[in-house]
Amino acid sequence: LWKYGKKASEVMPQLVEGCDIILGNEEDAEKVFGIKPEGFDVTATKGEVNSTQFESVCKQLQERFPRSKKVIITLRGSINANHNTWQGVLFSDKLYNSKKYDITHIVDRVGGGDSFMGGLIYGLLTYTDNDQKALDFAVAASCLKHTVYGDFNLVTVAEVENLMGGDGSGRVSR
Repeated sequence: LWKYGKKASEVMPQLVEGCDIILGNEEDAEKVFGIKPEGFDVTATKGEVNSTQFESVCKQLQERFPRSKKVIITLRGSINANHNTWQGVLFSDKLYNSKKYDITHIVDRVGGGDSFMGGLIYGLLTYTDNDQKALDFAVAASCLKHTVYGDFNLVTVAEVENLMGGDGSGRVSR
């Protein structure tokens, strides 16, 4: 999708300097900013990173971009085209982990990232002072988007909160 005549690594650092919130994944951090978990090659393990390594990436991003207050990383495990796992981590004062959702019947992945960011914005504005709940809302909203055809997430807040408060199995049913 990046077709701007320059590499993302030439453009994004200047843009991110003005951001309060950084959202991406661990591969973006390495490819765009040269930041990787200490003593760990993300690309060699297909993104399988543990909490300590995520915290390392988040802290390095905050050190490089001191204006940032929160760093969020999304984690997709691709079993096949119709079956993914989905979760996220958020770092502010400490590292918060969402539960891992098992999405077994993907209808459409398009819009999943936008839905995550929209859910995060909603979560941060609604659950002020509760980064865990804001992250959980974002991940659940995005997870449900995978069950809806098209770019737009047509689920309700109640459906997202229902998934957040589920039985903990991480299984998505709609």
